[in-house]
Amino acid sequence: MASWALPEAITQSYVNVDGLNVHILGAGSPADPLILLLHGFPELSYSWRKTILPLAAAGYHVVAPDMRGYGRTCTQPVAYDDNLAPFRPIAIVRDIVALVAALRVSTVHAIVGHDMGSLVAGNCALLRPDLFKRVVCISVPFTGAPRYTVPPDHHNTPRGIIRPPPLLPLISRALGALDPPRKHYTVYFSSPSADADMRNAPGGLHGFMRAYYHVKSADGPANEAHELDVEKPIEAIAAALPEYYVMRAERDMPGSVLPHAPSLAAVAENRWLPEDELAVYVDEYARTGFQGGLNGYRCATDPSGAWSADLLAFSGKTVEVPAMFLAGKKDWGTWQFPGAVKLMESEFAKMEGRFILVDGAGHWVQQEQAEAVVKHLLGFFKET
Repeated sequence: MASWALPEAITQSYVNVDGLNVHILGAGSPADPLILLLHGFPELSYSWRKTILPLAAAGYHVVAPDMRGYGRTCTQPVAYDDNLAPFRPIAIVRDIVALVAALRVSTVHAIVGHDMGSLVAGNCALLRPDLFKRVVCISVPFTGAPRYTVPPDHHNTPRGIIRPPPLLPLISRALGALDPPRKHYTVYFSSPSADADMRNAPGGLHGFMRAYYHVKSADGPANEAHELDVEKPIEAIAAALPEYYVMRAERDMPGSVLPHAPSLAAVAENRWLPEDELAVYVDEYARTGFQGGLNGYRCATDPSGAWSADLLAFSGKTVEVPAMFLAGKKDWGTWQFPGAVKLMESEFAKMEGRFILVDGAGHWVQQEQAEAVVKHLLGFFKET
């Protein structure tokens, strides 16, 4: 495997986690309070390369794993037909709990998750507040466990409770009826073709990943992100969101982002993800493919809700530990689901107004504005 060219103070090692050999980046003394950093898609533990050492220098033991199905934790490509059970939300929480046990600590000072890692971090804090003492969700609002509801005519259900239909299938039907028809990117990511589409993108994997990171960053041309009115019709919401979130029905993800790829001059000027750093992602995803990460989307978008059904045991439970939300000001991920931020604020009992949008950043905020992210994290740790 190619070298990640990290500073010597950042260690790379493997930890056996309940039979899974997890690759981790680490810094700081194991005697110090533990901070866990969970990456999103399509990222790696490497996404935290700019934040690990500053947090360690502030007196913390910092660990960033490659999640199940990603990077060097993934020894061979995951296939679409593989068993989804290890990727269901509660199983990923179990991975993290087992990692903490393997690190021989009794509590985690803070769990910090970006993108899909935000949902994992939120679930960890929801399910095990005794273990995870603080939670930071970055870029994707955490909206809590699925809930049972009592229908108006409860006599039609034997137990008087039903699960509301999942949100994404409803959105997908409405988007499909638009002219021209559209589809939500998470539904596309759940399709059998998504992995091969991206691995075999026209012009190569490097060009696709450069374009994908570009369009979702503060450098992207369509990222004047703002709150969307939940009362507006789906047509207005779809028109406001960029195509990498609400895709044309006939297009794949490469077809949605490659027309907006940065110029050679813009690539040369990029300081938050220069070519040698992008090459780490390209090398790893060329080896593993994307399916290990895409399986998380499949569990979330399954119309039956079966892969998230375990979490119904926590219906109505809120997150009781101190919480913060952090995102780039130009990140549409915060606002893509109207009403999600308000729902998150109701699910975090101790959020206390800690909703922070960082200037000069899009979706990859911990890479685009690492100093600001570290500042806000340390401020949150001190405050709580």
